[in-house]
Amino acid sequence: MKRRLLFVDDDLNLLLGLKRSLHSMQEEWEMEFAESGAAALEMLDRPFDVVVSDMRMPGITGLELLNTVQERFPQTVRILLSGQSDRQSILDSASRAHQYLSKPFDARQLKALLSQTIALGDLLDNPALKSFISRLSSIPSLPNLYFEVMEALRASDPSPAKIGNIIARDMGMTAKILQVANSVAYATRNEITQPEQAVLRIGLETVQSLVLSVSIFSSLSTKLQAARSVESLWEHSNLTGQYCRAIARAEGIAATSCGAYISAGLLHDIGKLIIAFSDPSLTSAISELASAHRKPVWQVEKEMLGCTHAEVGAYLLGIWGLPFPIVEAVAWHHHPTESAASEMSPLTSVHVADALQARSHVQAPNNDQAIDTGFLERIGKLHRLEAWTEACDEISKLGQAR
Repeated sequence: MKRRLLFVDDDLNLLLGLKRSLHSMQEEWEMEFAESGAAALEMLDRPFDVVVSDMRMPGITGLELLNTVQERFPQTVRILLSGQSDRQSILDSASRAHQYLSKPFDARQLKALLSQTIALGDLLDNPALKSFISRLSSIPSLPNLYFEVMEALRASDPSPAKIGNIIARDMGMTAKILQVANSVAYATRNEITQPEQAVLRIGLETVQSLVLSVSIFSSLSTKLQAARSVESLWEHSNLTGQYCRAIARAEGIAATSCGAYISAGLLHDIGKLIIAFSDPSLTSAISELASAHRKPVWQVEKEMLGCTHAEVGAYLLGIWGLPFPIVEAVAWHHHPTESAASEMSPLTSVHVADALQARSHVQAPNNDQAIDTGFLERIGKLHRLEAWTEACDEISKLGQAR
């Protein structure tokens, strides 16, 4: 089935250029072009898979158009184009669009971005999965970390490193900061994988506005905090990130290149957070059924919801434009053999780190994970498992000693 795309811009020359550059995709994509927001609204008789709109247009602006698209067709992927790269434009895009692309841009970049977004949609084409994402209005964060980062931002001389380190302990803030930073950096192809890099890239003022003003983050509700499995999720995710860093270092990966490994570990279960935030009662029901029937959590999710937390998380991070190694690790951390991975990557570290926690006495929310030795053999790393286990055991011992 052809994917439907709508391009909106008041610059006719830009639209004509897009038509020419995307002509080769007409067998796969059904493309419509509109010269104004008003004309685009008339085309919304049925949903588009992707809407790409200029931000500033006379009459109905791109932000107003995407707001209408979000209300009428929340599962549509929304991408903003803008010739402005000021802080306010970035903040506006963060609350209305999945991705932001600065003008001028290379049409090949937009084509690659669209191809990646649509491929992810095809891979994870599940209405139940997309419904969770469409209902997500803000990203829940732990109250203590939320207030800690606000306090650090309000300091007389705020430190980007300190703020980045606080954000790096929270799934919600990490995911959103990386989304914004990678959207801004897309034209340079300079992937941002760590919160500290993101803070430096977009600036403290933008981070402050994101956290304090735009209502992108929200403190966990009392009801959600009460769920024991959700309470343990942060501890598990943070420890997974630490394990991933230990595994990466055991492989001789430089500290400066460990960002994707650490962030993938922290974010691997963000789908569980999204599911819990959407309906807190689901988390308890899934956990109880998994325990009662001795089934993996992901299997119960599939039976109850039609999708798993791994798919939900990967889809969100994918349409947000996070680096593919992180998305890949989130998508296949339970089933790495189903991925196309053929070498050491964040996926490997997340899969092993997740399983090693299940073997230990650490309370992990997904204690049904076994190490896929066939996958490790496929990528030529089975012989390294013992060394990785020892490196992760050292992390656990340090934690217990504190």
